[in-house]
Amino acid sequence: LKKLIIFCVPIIIISWPLDNYLSQNTKKSNSFSGEYIIWNDIYNSDINANVVIYGSSKAWVSFNPAILEDILKCKVYNLGIDGHNFWLEYLRHKEFLKFNIKPDYIVLNLDQFSLEKRTELYNLDQFLPYMLFNKDIYTYTSSYQGFSWYDYYIPLIRYHGRREAILNAFFYSFNVVNTVPMREKGFRGMEFSWNDDFDHAKSLMSYYEVKIDSVSKDLFKRFLTECAEEGIRIIFVYSPEYIEFNSFVRNRNEIISLYSNYSKLFNIPFLNYTNDTICSQKQYFYNATHLNKKGSELFTHQLARDLKQIIVHCQELP
Repeated sequence: LKKLIIFCVPIIIISWPLDNYLSQNTKKSNSFSGEYIIWNDIYNSDINANVVIYGSSKAWVSFNPAILEDILKCKVYNLGIDGHNFWLEYLRHKEFLKFNIKPDYIVLNLDQFSLEKRTELYNLDQFLPYMLFNKDIYTYTSSYQGFSWYDYYIPLIRYHGRREAILNAFFYSFNVVNTVPMREKGFRGMEFSWNDDFDHAKSLMSYYEVKIDSVSKDLFKRFLTECAEEGIRIIFVYSPEYIEFNSFVRNRNEIISLYSNYSKLFNIPFLNYTNDTICSQKQYFYNATHLNKKGSELFTHQLARDLKQIIVHCQELP
Protein backbone atom coordinates (compact mmCIF):
# COMPACT_ATOMS: atom_id res chain seq x y z
CA LEU A 1 0.00 0.00 0.00
CA LYS A 2 2.85 2.36 0.86
CA LYS A 3 4.54 1.67 -2.47
CA LEU A 4 1.25 2.21 -4.29
CA ILE A 5 0.74 5.57 -2.58
CA ILE A 6 4.33 6.61 -3.36
CA PHE A 7 3.70 5.67 -6.99
CA CYS A 8 0.31 7.39 -7.33
CA VAL A 9 0.83 10.67 -5.46
CA PRO A 10 3.33 12.20 -7.94
CA ILE A 11 1.06 11.23 -10.83
CA ILE A 12 -1.92 12.94 -9.17
CA ILE A 13 0.14 16.05 -8.36
CA ILE A 14 1.36 16.31 -11.96
CA SER A 15 -2.02 15.51 -13.56
CA TRP A 16 -3.83 18.58 -12.21
CA PRO A 17 -1.58 21.30 -13.63
CA LEU A 18 -1.08 19.37 -16.87
CA ASP A 19 -4.83 18.96 -17.27
CA ASN A 20 -5.27 22.67 -16.64
CA TYR A 21 -2.51 23.52 -19.16
CA LEU A 22 -4.18 21.45 -21.88
CA SER A 23 -7.66 22.76 -21.13
CA GLN A 24 -6.74 26.44 -20.95
CA ASN A 25 -4.90 26.30 -24.27
CA THR A 26 -7.31 23.99 -26.07
CA LYS A 27 -9.98 26.65 -25.51
CA LYS A 28 -8.10 29.02 -27.82
CA SER A 29 -8.60 26.79 -30.85
CA ASN A 30 -10.80 27.59 -33.85
CA SER A 31 -11.43 23.88 -34.39
CA PHE A 32 -14.75 22.04 -34.32
CA SER A 33 -16.79 24.70 -36.15
CA GLY A 34 -15.71 27.38 -33.70
CA GLU A 35 -17.57 25.80 -30.79
CA TYR A 36 -14.82 26.71 -28.29
CA ILE A 37 -15.54 30.38 -28.99
CA ILE A 38 -19.15 29.92 -27.93
CA TRP A 39 -18.38 27.86 -24.84
CA ASN A 40 -15.76 30.42 -23.78
CA ASP A 41 -18.26 33.25 -24.11
CA ILE A 42 -20.73 31.24 -22.01
CA TYR A 43 -18.33 30.35 -19.20
CA ASN A 44 -16.69 33.80 -19.19
CA SER A 45 -20.14 35.44 -18.81
CA ASP A 46 -19.56 37.40 -22.02
CA ILE A 47 -23.00 36.90 -23.57
CA ASN A 48 -24.88 40.08 -22.81
CA ALA A 49 -27.92 39.85 -25.08
CA ASN A 50 -31.62 40.63 -25.10
CA VAL A 51 -32.24 38.04 -27.81
CA VAL A 52 -30.43 34.70 -28.13
CA ILE A 53 -30.72 32.26 -31.02
CA TYR A 54 -30.93 28.53 -30.25
CA GLY A 55 -30.72 25.67 -32.70
CA SER A 56 -28.43 23.35 -34.64
CA SER A 57 -26.03 24.18 -37.48
CA LYS A 58 -29.01 25.62 -39.36
CA ALA A 59 -29.11 28.34 -36.72
CA TRP A 60 -25.44 29.31 -36.57
CA VAL A 61 -25.08 29.64 -40.36
CA SER A 62 -28.46 31.31 -41.00
CA PHE A 63 -29.13 33.94 -38.28
CA ASN A 64 -26.85 36.97 -38.56
CA PRO A 65 -26.82 38.86 -35.22
CA ALA A 66 -25.42 42.04 -36.78
CA ILE A 67 -28.45 42.38 -39.08
CA LEU A 68 -30.87 41.52 -36.28
CA GLU A 69 -29.28 44.08 -33.94
CA ASP A 70 -29.44 46.81 -36.56
CA ILE A 71 -33.17 46.32 -37.18
CA LEU A 72 -34.39 45.26 -33.74
CA LYS A 73 -32.21 47.71 -31.77
CA CYS A 74 -31.45 44.88 -29.32
CA LYS A 75 -28.32 42.95 -28.45
CA VAL A 76 -28.33 39.53 -30.13
CA TYR A 77 -26.15 36.40 -29.81
CA ASN A 78 -26.33 33.13 -31.77
CA LEU A 79 -25.94 29.98 -29.62
CA GLY A 80 -26.50 27.49 -32.44
CA ILE A 81 -24.52 24.25 -31.91
CA ASP A 82 -23.12 22.33 -34.85
CA GLY A 83 -24.42 18.86 -35.65
CA HIS A 84 -26.63 18.37 -32.63
CA ASN A 85 -30.32 18.18 -31.79
CA PHE A 86 -32.34 19.62 -28.93
CA TRP A 87 -30.72 17.38 -26.28
CA LEU A 88 -27.45 19.34 -26.47
CA GLU A 89 -29.15 22.61 -27.32
CA TYR A 90 -30.71 22.27 -23.87
CA LEU A 91 -27.31 21.63 -22.26
CA ARG A 92 -26.04 24.85 -23.85
CA HIS A 93 -29.16 26.63 -22.59
CA LYS A 94 -28.54 25.48 -18.99
CA GLU A 95 -24.88 26.48 -19.02
CA PHE A 96 -25.72 29.82 -20.62
CA LEU A 97 -28.25 30.72 -17.91
CA LYS A 98 -25.82 29.74 -15.13
CA PHE A 99 -23.22 32.30 -16.14
CA ASN A 100 -25.01 35.04 -18.09
CA ILE A 101 -27.80 37.59 -17.83
CA LYS A 102 -31.21 36.10 -18.56
CA PRO A 103 -32.41 37.18 -22.03
CA ASP A 104 -35.78 38.71 -22.85
CA TYR A 105 -36.33 36.39 -25.83
CA ILE A 106 -35.11 33.04 -27.10
CA VAL A 107 -35.54 32.58 -30.85
CA LEU A 108 -35.58 28.80 -31.19
CA ASN A 109 -34.85 27.53 -34.67
CA LEU A 110 -36.61 24.21 -35.26
CA ASP A 111 -35.98 21.73 -38.04
CA GLN A 112 -36.89 18.24 -39.13
CA PHE A 113 -34.31 16.69 -36.80
CA SER A 114 -34.64 18.81 -33.63
CA LEU A 115 -36.27 16.02 -31.63
CA GLU A 116 -34.16 13.17 -33.00
CA LYS A 117 -31.17 12.03 -30.95
CA ARG A 118 -28.03 10.78 -32.59
CA THR A 119 -26.09 7.92 -31.02
CA GLU A 120 -22.53 9.27 -31.19
CA LEU A 121 -21.29 12.46 -29.51
CA TYR A 122 -20.49 14.52 -32.60
CA ASN A 123 -17.59 17.00 -32.21
CA LEU A 124 -16.93 15.55 -28.76
CA ASP A 125 -13.57 17.33 -28.42
CA GLN A 126 -15.45 20.62 -27.94
CA PHE A 127 -16.27 19.48 -24.37
CA LEU A 128 -12.71 18.58 -23.33
CA PRO A 129 -11.75 21.85 -21.59
CA TYR A 130 -15.03 22.19 -19.67
CA MET A 131 -16.25 18.71 -18.72
CA LEU A 132 -14.08 17.74 -15.73
CA PHE A 133 -16.41 17.51 -12.69
CA ASN A 134 -19.16 19.31 -14.64
CA LYS A 135 -22.38 17.58 -13.60
CA ASP A 136 -24.57 19.00 -16.40
CA ILE A 137 -22.12 18.16 -19.16
CA TYR A 138 -22.00 14.62 -17.75
CA THR A 139 -25.81 14.41 -17.58
CA TYR A 140 -26.39 15.53 -21.16
CA THR A 141 -23.42 13.94 -22.96
CA SER A 142 -22.87 10.61 -21.17
CA SER A 143 -25.82 8.94 -22.93
CA TYR A 144 -23.97 9.31 -26.24
CA GLN A 145 -21.18 7.11 -27.53
CA GLY A 146 -17.99 9.01 -26.82
CA PHE A 147 -16.74 9.42 -23.26
CA SER A 148 -16.49 7.01 -20.34
CA TRP A 149 -17.19 7.81 -16.68
CA TYR A 150 -13.45 8.18 -16.05
CA ASP A 151 -13.20 10.97 -18.62
CA TYR A 152 -15.52 13.17 -16.57
CA TYR A 153 -13.93 12.60 -13.17
CA ILE A 154 -10.22 11.76 -13.51
CA PRO A 155 -7.83 14.47 -14.75
CA LEU A 156 -6.03 13.87 -18.08
CA ILE A 157 -7.83 10.61 -18.91
CA ARG A 158 -10.07 12.29 -21.50
CA TYR A 159 -7.05 13.68 -23.40
CA HIS A 160 -5.65 10.21 -24.06
CA GLY A 161 -5.55 9.71 -27.82
CA ARG A 162 -6.76 13.26 -28.57
CA ARG A 163 -3.79 14.15 -30.73
CA GLU A 164 -5.35 17.21 -32.39
CA ALA A 165 -6.45 18.70 -29.07
CA ILE A 166 -3.01 18.16 -27.50
CA LEU A 167 -1.19 19.67 -30.49
CA ASN A 168 -3.54 22.64 -30.52
CA ALA A 169 -2.92 23.21 -26.82
CA PHE A 170 0.84 23.15 -27.39
CA PHE A 171 0.78 25.54 -30.35
CA TYR A 172 -1.65 27.96 -28.76
CA SER A 173 0.34 28.05 -25.53
CA PHE A 174 3.21 29.59 -27.51
CA ASN A 175 0.88 31.77 -29.60
CA VAL A 176 2.16 29.99 -32.71
CA VAL A 177 -1.29 30.09 -34.30
CA ASN A 178 -2.87 33.47 -34.97
CA THR A 179 -6.29 33.03 -36.53
CA VAL A 180 -9.34 35.18 -36.99
CA PRO A 181 -12.22 33.82 -34.83
CA MET A 182 -14.37 31.50 -36.91
CA ARG A 183 -17.64 32.85 -35.52
CA GLU A 184 -18.79 36.35 -34.59
CA LYS A 185 -21.43 36.43 -31.85
CA GLY A 186 -21.93 32.77 -32.68
CA PHE A 187 -22.56 33.30 -36.41
CA ARG A 188 -20.63 32.54 -39.56
CA GLY A 189 -21.93 33.03 -43.08
CA MET A 190 -20.79 30.26 -45.42
CA GLU A 191 -19.29 31.35 -48.75
CA PHE A 192 -20.38 28.15 -50.47
CA SER A 193 -22.33 27.27 -53.61
CA TRP A 194 -24.79 24.39 -53.96
CA ASN A 195 -23.07 21.01 -53.48
CA ASP A 196 -24.11 17.41 -54.21
CA ASP A 197 -24.99 16.37 -50.61
CA PHE A 198 -28.70 16.10 -51.38
CA ASP A 199 -28.19 14.16 -54.61
CA HIS A 200 -25.94 11.76 -52.71
CA ALA A 201 -28.58 11.28 -49.99
CA LYS A 202 -31.26 10.56 -52.61
CA SER A 203 -29.00 7.99 -54.27
CA LEU A 204 -28.80 6.10 -50.97
CA MET A 205 -32.47 6.22 -49.96
CA SER A 206 -35.79 7.18 -51.53
CA TYR A 207 -36.96 8.98 -48.38
CA TYR A 208 -35.98 9.64 -44.78
CA GLU A 209 -38.24 9.13 -41.78
CA VAL A 210 -37.36 11.12 -38.67
CA LYS A 211 -37.35 9.07 -35.48
CA ILE A 212 -38.65 11.35 -32.73
CA ASP A 213 -36.92 10.60 -29.43
CA SER A 214 -39.47 10.44 -26.62
CA VAL A 215 -36.99 11.66 -23.98
CA SER A 216 -36.01 14.62 -26.15
CA LYS A 217 -39.68 15.38 -26.62
CA ASP A 218 -40.22 15.43 -22.85
CA LEU A 219 -37.13 17.59 -22.40
CA PHE A 220 -38.43 20.01 -25.02
CA LYS A 221 -41.69 20.41 -23.15
CA ARG A 222 -39.79 20.87 -19.88
CA PHE A 223 -37.70 23.59 -21.49
CA LEU A 224 -40.81 25.47 -22.65
CA THR A 225 -42.33 25.20 -19.18
CA GLU A 226 -39.14 26.42 -17.48
CA CYS A 227 -38.83 29.41 -19.79
CA ALA A 228 -42.45 30.37 -19.13
CA GLU A 229 -41.80 30.21 -15.39
CA GLU A 230 -38.64 32.31 -15.78
CA GLY A 231 -40.44 34.93 -17.84
CA ILE A 232 -38.31 34.25 -20.93
CA ARG A 233 -40.40 34.58 -24.08
CA ILE A 234 -39.91 31.97 -26.79
CA ILE A 235 -40.32 32.50 -30.52
CA PHE A 236 -40.33 29.42 -32.79
CA VAL A 237 -38.68 29.82 -36.19
CA TYR A 238 -38.45 27.22 -38.91
CA SER A 239 -35.76 28.58 -41.24
CA PRO A 240 -35.83 27.93 -45.01
CA GLU A 241 -34.95 24.57 -46.51
CA TYR A 242 -34.64 23.74 -50.19
CA ILE A 243 -38.14 22.89 -51.40
CA GLU A 244 -37.37 19.37 -52.66
CA PHE A 245 -36.22 18.39 -49.18
CA ASN A 246 -39.81 18.69 -47.88
CA SER A 247 -40.97 15.62 -49.77
CA PHE A 248 -37.76 13.72 -48.96
CA VAL A 249 -38.64 13.64 -45.24
CA ARG A 250 -41.54 11.19 -45.08
CA ASN A 251 -43.11 12.36 -41.80
CA ARG A 252 -42.51 16.09 -42.26
CA ASN A 253 -46.16 17.02 -41.74
CA GLU A 254 -46.22 15.12 -38.44
CA ILE A 255 -43.19 17.09 -37.23
CA ILE A 256 -44.56 20.49 -38.28
CA SER A 257 -47.87 19.61 -36.62
CA LEU A 258 -46.05 18.71 -33.39
CA TYR A 259 -44.32 22.10 -33.30
CA SER A 260 -47.60 23.85 -34.11
CA ASN A 261 -49.29 22.09 -31.19
CA TYR A 262 -46.54 23.22 -28.80
CA SER A 263 -46.89 26.72 -30.21
CA LYS A 264 -50.60 26.76 -29.37
CA LEU A 265 -50.20 25.03 -26.01
CA PHE A 266 -47.60 27.53 -24.76
CA ASN A 267 -48.88 30.55 -26.73
CA ILE A 268 -45.61 30.83 -28.66
CA PRO A 269 -45.37 32.68 -32.01
CA PHE A 270 -44.31 30.33 -34.82
CA LEU A 271 -42.60 31.84 -37.89
CA ASN A 272 -42.48 29.10 -40.53
CA TYR A 273 -40.42 29.90 -43.65
CA THR A 274 -40.50 26.47 -45.31
CA ASN A 275 -42.83 27.74 -48.04
CA ASP A 276 -41.02 31.03 -48.58
CA THR A 277 -39.90 31.93 -52.13
CA ILE A 278 -36.26 31.59 -51.04
CA CYS A 279 -36.84 27.83 -50.66
CA SER A 280 -37.07 27.27 -54.41
CA GLN A 281 -33.77 28.98 -55.27
CA LYS A 282 -30.58 26.92 -55.04
CA GLN A 283 -28.43 30.03 -55.27
CA TYR A 284 -29.23 30.76 -51.59
CA PHE A 285 -28.25 27.30 -50.26
CA TYR A 286 -25.11 25.21 -50.09
CA ASN A 287 -27.12 22.05 -49.40
CA ALA A 288 -30.77 21.14 -48.93
CA THR A 289 -30.98 22.32 -45.31
CA HIS A 290 -28.36 25.09 -44.98
CA LEU A 291 -28.35 28.62 -46.34
CA ASN A 292 -25.14 30.08 -47.70
CA LYS A 293 -23.93 33.58 -46.76
CA LYS A 294 -26.04 35.30 -49.41
CA GLY A 295 -29.10 33.31 -48.37
CA SER A 296 -28.53 33.97 -44.66
CA GLU A 297 -28.38 37.72 -45.22
CA LEU A 298 -31.59 37.68 -47.24
CA PHE A 299 -33.35 35.48 -44.71
CA THR A 300 -32.14 37.40 -41.64
CA HIS A 301 -33.42 40.69 -43.05
CA GLN A 302 -36.84 39.13 -43.58
CA LEU A 303 -36.78 37.48 -40.15
CA ALA A 304 -35.81 40.76 -38.46
CA ARG A 305 -38.77 42.55 -40.03
CA ASP A 306 -41.10 39.81 -38.80
CA LEU A 307 -39.56 39.73 -35.33
CA LYS A 308 -39.99 43.48 -35.05
CA GLN A 309 -43.75 42.87 -34.93
CA ILE A 310 -43.26 40.55 -31.93
CA ILE A 311 -40.30 42.01 -30.03
CA VAL A 312 -41.70 45.32 -28.91
CA HIS A 313 -39.24 46.19 -26.16
CA CYS A 314 -35.75 45.18 -25.02
CA GLN A 315 -34.45 45.96 -21.56
CA GLU A 316 -31.37 48.12 -21.14
CA LEU A 317 -28.27 45.94 -20.62
CA PRO A 318 -25.04 46.99 -18.89
